[in-house]
Amino acid sequence: MKAVQVTKAGGPFEIVERDIPSPKAGEVLIKVQACGVCHSDMFVKEGAFPGMEFPRVPGHEVIGLVEKVGEGVDLWGKGQRVGVGWHGGHCHQCTPCRKGDFINCQNAKITGISFDGGYAEYMVAPQEAVALVPDELDAMEAAPLLCAGITTYNALRNSGAKAGDVVAVQGIGGLGHLAIQFANKMGFKTVAISTSDSKKELAKELGASVYVNVSSEDPVEALQALGGASVILATVPKGDAITPLIDGLGVDGKIVVVGAGTEAIEVSPMQLIMGRKSISGWPSGHAKDSEDTLNFSALTGAKAMIETYPLEKAEEAYNQMMENKARFRVVLKIA
Repeated sequence: MKAVQVTKAGGPFEIVERDIPSPKAGEVLIKVQACGVCHSDMFVKEGAFPGMEFPRVPGHEVIGLVEKVGEGVDLWGKGQRVGVGWHGGHCHQCTPCRKGDFINCQNAKITGISFDGGYAEYMVAPQEAVALVPDELDAMEAAPLLCAGITTYNALRNSGAKAGDVVAVQGIGGLGHLAIQFANKMGFKTVAISTSDSKKELAKELGASVYVNVSSEDPVEALQALGGASVILATVPKGDAITPLIDGLGVDGKIVVVGAGTEAIEVSPMQLIMGRKSISGWPSGHAKDSEDTLNFSALTGAKAMIETYPLEKAEEAYNQMMENKARFRVVLKIA
């Protein structure tokens, strides 16, 4: 089979020929149709994840067909269309797993990091990491739903917001353009927050009823004019972009951070105490959450806006994404 691997930290993507892997007990062999290119693939490219081993095939937004299953696998069978996301399996034995909190497994595997991912014609995944993909979804459009999609959908549905509540989405990019669709489809009064008017029409088309350009208006005033936000979903991982939004929350409002970054968010105790406001994060989800995301997307028509590349142009696709030139998700077409 053909695969794209990274052989050392900071090295290029290399196209190589490999033997098709065989699934071991509890594993599923998948013939890959599409694989999204995600910012988190940087962990592989740059060797930035602790304990990273090389060579490694990246990719954790995988759609494909079951080719073969290993011993003890009963749920999956040849020909089923399935997906594999960031969560690549769990131990079933640690305290979070015993509580059913698989995404926080203390021994969790990560697709494309702990084992080879979807930048290849075939890949193997643990059976508990596999999600069923609805027939109605296009493979290329569905792939990003296994990372950007599940992250925003799962965060919103667990945020505590109710239909009719004001939910603001900060940032209209790979995460944000999906979050706006999900928020609208869930029945929230959806507010899109950006830094210019360049995406205003798009945001309205995606389902935003209110658009806030922070370069020309005060987002706090705009949100408080609506009664304050129940939830602000922060998709842009910049502390100085999230900090000014805190006072736009309503009573019991929360900022839910899904954009992964390292910059600090500045907040005073009084900002949180008055109005019982809070700031929290949300970490993607497990395979059943992926299925829920895919099914909701099939039901409502929410889908990713994508640019496609052949597997052989993985380097070009990755650079397009890293340079923030993609609108909005990049997907490798493999079969």
